[in-house]
Order: sequence, then structure tokens, then C-alpha cells
Amino acid sequence: MMKYFVILVLLATAVLWWMGWIPSLNRKHDEKPIPTAKAIRTDITPELPLSGEVKPAFQVDVKPEIGGKIQKIHVIPGQSVKKGDLLVTIDDTDLLNERSAADAEIEGAQLNVQKIRGNYDRAHQLHERKLLSEEVFLNLEADYQIALNTLEKSNRRRQTVDDRLSKTRVVAPFDGTILEIPVNEGQVVVGAASVNSGTSLMTFADLSSLLIISQVNQLDASKLNIGQEVVLNCPSSENGDASAKINFIAPLATVKNNIKGFEVRGKIEKNGVGLKPGLSVRVRVPLAKAIDVVAVPLTAVFDQKNDKVAYVLEDGKSERREVKVGIIDNEFAEIRSGVQEGEDVLLVEPVGADNPAEQTVHQHKGSKKAAPKKS
Repeated sequence: MMKYFVILVLLATAVLWWMGWIPSLNRKHDEKPIPTAKAIRTDITPELPLSGEVKPAFQVDVKPEIGGKIQKIHVIPGQSVKKGDLLVTIDDTDLLNERSAADAEIEGAQLNVQKIRGNYDRAHQLHERKLLSEEVFLNLEADYQIALNTLEKSNRRRQTVDDRLSKTRVVAPFDGTILEIPVNEGQVVVGAASVNSGTSLMTFADLSSLLIISQVNQLDASKLNIGQEVVLNCPSSENGDASAKINFIAPLATVKNNIKGFEVRGKIEKNGVGLKPGLSVRVRVPLAKAIDVVAVPLTAVFDQKNDKVAYVLEDGKSERREVKVGIIDNEFAEIRSGVQEGEDVLLVEPVGADNPAEQTVHQHKGSKKAAPKKS
């Protein structure tokens, strides 16, 4: 009887163990090790990555002040010009005809003034000698003033035609480079004073001063300041990086590519890589710098309520410590207090981490030390 009782107990024990109700004697060997890393000294230089486009600091669309047919284009795209150099000539045939008509009108007005002036002078002498009535004299005086006014109007009309003729020669507004010419010789263009703002003859820019323009989301915009340095990298260049300084942060948010943010501009001060307008570049904005500080991987710092904590491994047990975190980047967090250089920290929060009591852990042999970050 006793023999059957022992067999039943052993069978029941086996079933309970199989169902997991009785801990395995070897369960300790089945536990997964918790990875750790060492607190090291390194440099932490967090950066804000952005993308941007290179544009000229001074760029204008050159438009004619008067409409007409393009007689000749004197430049080509990519050509450098000086201020006042001739860019485009508008056909002036009609204006020359207007000037000829104005000249003829002036000549007739001058003859009329001379004729009336002779009559007026004689009438003036007779009027002084009381040989001419007041009414006749005043009429002759009025005719003389009307003739003078007609001559003045003719001279002003001629001046207006001359001004319009001068505008048929479109010249460079400043030293720069021709970027684009969207029109052709023989094409009729509209003056800038018209309702539709005129026809663009060419895009003109000063390439000696370039800007980098980026769109920064509303969360990161507060991290930027006027005068802050940025580093530019063009993927198509093998000559290194360029640098710029932020000189404008938009006061009003705008939506670009369905993302609300602020336009940020930086003046490119070092352009050894040959950046040109229209290029897309990567932008790196250094936000802070911590040199030779104690640091741990970001995964070694945990949030518990309002505290930052880390778990230090000592004699196979984890010790919960409150830490003061300084500057962080994508890999490391600066530890200003709570963990010393060389101590092992857990990269995974131990089970029951809410309980400040010590827990026994197993160190992961493959992650004893994190590789120092290159400054």
C-alpha cells in the first residue's frame, strides 16, 4: 500500500512541476542575463539635424519698366555682370516715332509763341500810350500765356518719351550673375507697371553672399538663437563641410510639407565646398557641449515618477540610485551625480524596479563596457 502511495506522490509532483507550479531546480540557469555597461568619460556634443536649401542672399526678377518686343538679349545664363551693364534691349521704334512727333509739336508751339509774342509786345506799347483798349490788351496777353503753356506741355511730352526710351535699355541693378532667362528675342513683354506685375526677363543674383534656408519644427525652433553657428554638408561634395551663422528666425510659424514650423536662415561664411544656389544640404546645429564628463548610455537612465534613476551593479546585486542628468545626445547622457566612472550600470530596468530594495541580477558578459564616443 505504501508503495502505491509513493508512486502517486511522485506522479503528482511531476505533473505539478510540468505545469509550472513547482519551481525548477535549474530555473536559475534559465534566467536571461541583464545587459550592463560601464560609466565612462567622453565628450557629449548633441546636434540638431536639419535639411536646407542654398539660396542667394540677394536675388531679383529683372522686369522691364515698359512693354514691347525684345529686340536683343545681351547676356546668357551663368554670365557675371557689373552694375549698369546692358542686359536686354526693348524695341524702341514706336517711341522714336513718338519723339519725332513731339519734336514737330515743339517746333510748331515755338513758332506760335514767337508770333503771338510780337503781337503782344506791340499791344503792350500801345496800351501804355493809351492807344489800345484794356479789353483787347488782356485778350492778347491771355493768348500769349496760352501759347507759352502749349510749348511747356510739348516739352514735357518730349521728356516723357525720352524717359520711356531710356527704359528700353534694361541694365543690371548690381554686380551679380545671370541665373535664368525665361524669354526669347522677339517676344512681346509687359511692363512692370501693368496689372499683372510685368514679364520676368531673367533671374539675377549676387552669388558672393549665400544663405542656407531650413524649416524647423515648432518643438526644435526654441533651441535656436540668432548668431548660432551651423555646419553644412553637401552629399555631392568631397571637400568637407561649410559653415554658416543663423541671422533670421521667422517670428510666425508656417506650414510646409504638412508640418508646422519656422523658417530659419543662416548666412554662409565658409564655402570651401563650392555650394551653389538650389543645392540641398544637410544641416547640423550644435546645441551644447560637455567635454570629458562621466556618461552612461541613454538606456541606462530610467524615469520613475519625478526622478531619474540608474541601477548600479555591485556584487551581483543592483543598487537603485537617483542621478542628476546633464547634456544628452543620441547615445549618451552626462551623469553629474549618482554614478562614478567605471561603475557598471544596468541597461534594462530590473523586475520590481518600483521597489527600492536590492535585486539579484546576472551580468551580461558581452556588454561590460560601452565604447567611448569620439569627440
